[in-house]
Amino acid sequence: MHTQNLKQLTRTALAKTALTSMILTVLLTTANASNAGEAPNILLLVAEDLGPRIGSYGDTVAHTPNLDELARRGARFSQVFTTAGVCAPSRAALITGQHQISFGAQNMRTSTGPLGPYLALPPKELRAFPEILRGNGYFTFTDRKLDYQFSGINNGSGPFTIWDAQGDLGDFPNNVQAAPWRKRKNGQPFFALINFLETHESGVMRPTGKPYSQSHANTQKFRHGLQLVPASTTDPKQIQLPPYYPDLAEIRQDIARHYDNIHAMDSKVGAILTALEKDNLADSTIIIWTTDHGDGLPRAKRELLDTGIHVPMIIYVPEKLAKQHLAVLNKLTQTKTSARHRELTGQLISFVDLAPTILGLAGISPPDYLHGRNFLHNANKGSPKYTKRQYIYASRDRIDEVIDKQRAIRSHRYKYIRSDYPQVPGGHPLAYRDNLDMTRAWRSAFVSGTLPPHQNAWFLPTGRKQLYDLKEDPYELNNLAQAPQLAHIVRSMDKALNEFIDKVGDTGREPENKMRDRFLLAGEIPKTPPAQITWINGKAVITSPIGASVGYRIISESPAEANSATKAQSWELYRQPIDANTIEAKSVRYGWQASDITTSQRPRE
Repeated sequence: MHTQNLKQLTRTALAKTALTSMILTVLLTTANASNAGEAPNILLLVAEDLGPRIGSYGDTVAHTPNLDELARRGARFSQVFTTAGVCAPSRAALITGQHQISFGAQNMRTSTGPLGPYLALPPKELRAFPEILRGNGYFTFTDRKLDYQFSGINNGSGPFTIWDAQGDLGDFPNNVQAAPWRKRKNGQPFFALINFLETHESGVMRPTGKPYSQSHANTQKFRHGLQLVPASTTDPKQIQLPPYYPDLAEIRQDIARHYDNIHAMDSKVGAILTALEKDNLADSTIIIWTTDHGDGLPRAKRELLDTGIHVPMIIYVPEKLAKQHLAVLNKLTQTKTSARHRELTGQLISFVDLAPTILGLAGISPPDYLHGRNFLHNANKGSPKYTKRQYIYASRDRIDEVIDKQRAIRSHRYKYIRSDYPQVPGGHPLAYRDNLDMTRAWRSAFVSGTLPPHQNAWFLPTGRKQLYDLKEDPYELNNLAQAPQLAHIVRSMDKALNEFIDKVGDTGREPENKMRDRFLLAGEIPKTPPAQITWINGKAVITSPIGASVGYRIISESPAEANSATKAQSWELYRQPIDANTIEAKSVRYGWQASDITTSQRPRE
């Protein structure tokens, strides 16, 4: 029902200009975007546990009319990779622009680990990119899921300075009145991160009586309550099984259920885009749709194979935003069949690139400490910073109750994986994953001894080194690490992997228990020192003694108001001296608890 609305959206917003030129128009002027025109709204939509099972990516079973239309009018990027095959480490890299291994965010997950909770500890100067946007005048909001590893999972558990608003979106997008962008100040640009639970691994699970199964069933019930249309009925016979899966009824049924959930997610995307149109925001909002890692299926989620880290990405830039910068647009070939377009959309992109790219679209220079790059800016050979990326990198460490450590490097042609626990197979028992019918059925077939070698392999030790020729072996079935003719590839990629680790650091070199103890203070998550308030020329100047993020709120002189609405307001991000009589301040270093509140009154003259 939303497809027609989306077609109207795209006709009105993108009728005349190809997206390649639109993207390049914006990216070529990112340094001066705020001066050249109105700052764009940016909407980042992230589906959970989903690989490129989208119609526009060539999947003939997927029913995704809204995303397909968005891709038709936008740009479909084909070589995008997460930094991990599981959500929390991947999201840590997304939100910071740094590889999760560099600051202790590599284990799944820090807040619920078997050693007891702890938080990853990013460098004290690091700021999540939404906080940087907020510091530059953006209204920032997200829905219910945080999960950055230096926070908990749910609302209120993360650094309070990142978001203006966070929480359950209620009956949005069905009810436009509940649209979160309506909370912003008049004319204020917004950045939104909205997650789609519909496609999460738990949506494929049924109650089994085993650990976690009932909670997963409740999650599934909740998720289906959010669906805007009834789930499609995917015929299991339609499923095109990859060669590593045996043809079992349980496998076909679980994958069919996954496709049903994909359709539900697509419908919700369409409803959100319709809500933008109803609020007259379609022509001022850049839309980025992607997923947090690959499919939530066995031999995909948690893996460093492409099934675990290769994700789709669609970017849509309205014509109005391009027109603001036409004066500086280089004359480029603008057809989607051109070599120029293919170079733009086929470059190797890592999740650490999203932070600098989104900041660039907002006209903000990214901090030097980011590991990623603006992939739109770097796609332009006219840029002095243009470099052709040779590799992307990914990591796998403890997954729930199972200890592991793998590091991966990937070029366009080859994938190299190095394991510190070569005896640990990908298909080891895992309580969460074993709630999937297909996992249990596949393992039973393996135990029976009836499967061919390529369907047994996932349950066998990985070995120290893996090398795959992705051109000849896209399913990564044939480990060529010992092939003499490819020894030079193994050596060069191993060397490049070591150089990468030396450059960004790797807290995985240290046992998790020692790293955890180092992050804690007397067994507890440290508390940020209080913010300091000084008054200069009648205005409050707020600082943190350790350079932490600082928030404030103005306290009303009315006792009634001070005890009600004023106290309930969210914390504003401190940017400049505040003109007020009474002010409260609070600070937080990422990975630590927020400080106690400091209160100060303007001195009497």
